[in-house]
Amino acid sequence: MTMSIWRYSHFALAVSSFLLLTLASVTGIILAFEPVTEKVQPYKVSGFYDLHLSQVVPVLKAQYPGLQEIKVDDNEFVLITWSDKTGDNQKAYVHPATGARLGTPHEKPALFQWTTTLHRSLFLHETGRIIMGITAFLLILVTLSGIALVIQRQKGLKRFFHPIEQGNWAQYYHVLFGRFALFPILAVAITGTLLALAQFDSWAPKKTILSVDTDHVAEEPVRKPAEFPLFQRTFLSQVQSVEFPFSDFPEDYYTLKLKDRHVAVNQFTGDVLAQAVLDKTVLLNNWSMRWHTGRNGIIWAIVLAITAGYLLFFIYSGLVITIKRRSGRVRNKYKAADARIILLVGTENGTTNHFAASVYKQLISHGEKVYLAGLDKYTTFPQAQHLIVMTSTYGLGDPPANGKHFAAQLLKHPQAQPIHYSVVGFGSRSYQDFCQFAVDTDHLLQQQSWAQAALPLYTIDDRSPQDFSNWLTAWSQLTGFPLTLPRQLLTTNKHGLRSVKVMHKTAVDANDSFQVRLKLKGLTKVSSGDLLAIYPKNDHRERLYSIGKIGKEIQLSIRLHEHGLGSRYLHGLEPGATLSARIVKNQHFHFPRKARAVLMIANGTGIAPFLGMISSNHKGVPIQLYAGFRTRAAFALYRTFLQGCMDAGKLDDIHLALSRETGKHYVSDLLLRDEEHVFTHLQEGGIVMICGSLSMQRDVLALLEKISVAKKGAGVEAWQSGGQILSDCY
Repeated sequence: MTMSIWRYSHFALAVSSFLLLTLASVTGIILAFEPVTEKVQPYKVSGFYDLHLSQVVPVLKAQYPGLQEIKVDDNEFVLITWSDKTGDNQKAYVHPATGARLGTPHEKPALFQWTTTLHRSLFLHETGRIIMGITAFLLILVTLSGIALVIQRQKGLKRFFHPIEQGNWAQYYHVLFGRFALFPILAVAITGTLLALAQFDSWAPKKTILSVDTDHVAEEPVRKPAEFPLFQRTFLSQVQSVEFPFSDFPEDYYTLKLKDRHVAVNQFTGDVLAQAVLDKTVLLNNWSMRWHTGRNGIIWAIVLAITAGYLLFFIYSGLVITIKRRSGRVRNKYKAADARIILLVGTENGTTNHFAASVYKQLISHGEKVYLAGLDKYTTFPQAQHLIVMTSTYGLGDPPANGKHFAAQLLKHPQAQPIHYSVVGFGSRSYQDFCQFAVDTDHLLQQQSWAQAALPLYTIDDRSPQDFSNWLTAWSQLTGFPLTLPRQLLTTNKHGLRSVKVMHKTAVDANDSFQVRLKLKGLTKVSSGDLLAIYPKNDHRERLYSIGKIGKEIQLSIRLHEHGLGSRYLHGLEPGATLSARIVKNQHFHFPRKARAVLMIANGTGIAPFLGMISSNHKGVPIQLYAGFRTRAAFALYRTFLQGCMDAGKLDDIHLALSRETGKHYVSDLLLRDEEHVFTHLQEGGIVMICGSLSMQRDVLALLEKISVAKKGAGVEAWQSGGQILSDCY
């Protein structure tokens, strides 16, 4: 099934049941505390699992002559019923080995009684139970569709718990928490459905009947209960209840209700008179009751309470996601057939709609005929002169939900007249497949005879207003339509901001570079290769720096630019100063856990994450570092540190390329020199990591492809798809 089918199913099911699910969640949280309050009562005794009925029955029978019944509840408390000298029935929790009274049972608190009725039947008796059963069944479908969405989002079941992309907070935590809570929610939904089905005859627990031939009950040889064979081999922990014979007549007998069967026992000889295995419907109902109500233990009861709380959060966050996804939509003033400007949006979660809507509203206000729709609405546009495609990329370079069939639709509906087009891609440079679908879309349009490129592909990093403003300016200058950046897009990304303290800063070296060591306040997991996002002017302008984790601190290597917003800001900070920043997870560029050998390629400050990775190479994985700098003096900032790593066995060798000294060598020259080693490294499963400038990355990849062709290897594309070539360039 496609992602859109699962999403619409998930949405429709959630909407149809959210009121009752909200009620069930709130009451479920309250009821989860009932088994907790019961289990903390002081009625459970040590040695419970070692006691046999042959030990318990004689003691209790001697101490309570009118003993009628022994019950063992789900908490493993022993409750007895007996008649006193006046003939009145009494009940008490007792110590099964000594008969000592531990307490008296009390009626269930009114709060739990009222909440239980509301949770089970809405005070509507059988009708209410059916309604709540249907709600539980819908929850099964909601959960299964949610699991399917996560599997498709993560590109397979094996990646189910892999890190996820950072989106808006509602979407991010909806998926993050959902991956862990979906399975307990599914357990609650299944058991709730089974309990509701028990109201129907075909699913109702079958009554267990013991057929005893009372006309042929032996009265000899007489044994004491302690000598009964069944009592001797039956542990108290296996018992649900023991009903005592009402009289000394042969037709009265002990009735044992065990967890898997019922047994009639001769009160004189201890022989088994009859037994009946519990029907599967009874066992299923008992199992469902224990798991649905939390009677299995305090830990599971707490899990149920948390699960119900998560369910409330999912209802809320799902509502936020829906509102956010729909808030960017606009009602078209003109039909597709009449519009001169076509705006097509490819979006997974609705964020891109806000940018497209801002363009649509401005063009409409200037009297232009504009049509705004999703990529799935692509068709022929007979009056169109301009086509704008704004699209995000989903997962590992895939199209968003409404763009899965765009390529096929584009070929199916060629335009009859020339149309100027512009593609704008939205994504995050933190991910390897940055704006890949936009790249593919732009390439596809280039191949259409009717499509004329108005602008080259523009990419928007992390919803950057600055990047979007650059496209607005370029498109406005080209077309003459006056477009400006709406103020509402000029917002700071404050999600996940943490306080960071400056611990150390080096002086600027001959290459205008310096290092800063920082310490995050609070608990935050950081890995070398992640990115630090800072906001120098406390506005929408975000700057990202690759992190090298050194011990408990993070280290940045920075090139100081004359008008650099981020580099000037960081250079102006002194040790002891604090700033607000956030960590951007960059999972695709972490040091590979199972690498047999790693070849690192960097130029300039791109060496930053490698310093942290090398420093953390405690297992001694073979590492070769190919580094490019302008001069030997520029490398001096890192020489002492790297030499220490080599002495400690964390780094095997350094290959240095100096572009502004004698010979003017670049890292690609070093790789060409060592092409045999590089090729063998890749052929034997080694990893190549590249960090630095995009121009260096292009040169390196082109050289690796050239080497591969010459030696008839797998090729760069195959190595990249196999995870052997990892890059983070800018």
